[in-house]
Amino acid sequence: MAQERLIRPREVAKELAVSRSTVYRWFWEGKLRGVKLHGGTVRILQSSVAEMVREGD
Repeated sequence: MAQERLIRPREVAKELAVSRSTVYRWFWEGKLRGVKLHGGTVRILQSSVAEMVREGD
């Protein structure tokens, strides 16, 4: 099974044309799936971004 790609909130913001703070808010609200790494770093699942793009949210 291939490992899922994790991307930085900055990259997600650029791809979705929103601010980084919006990406973090969507992560905490559960609209974007991802992980919180050791030290509080957040990474977003690429599939979650792709799903949001497909749905047009």
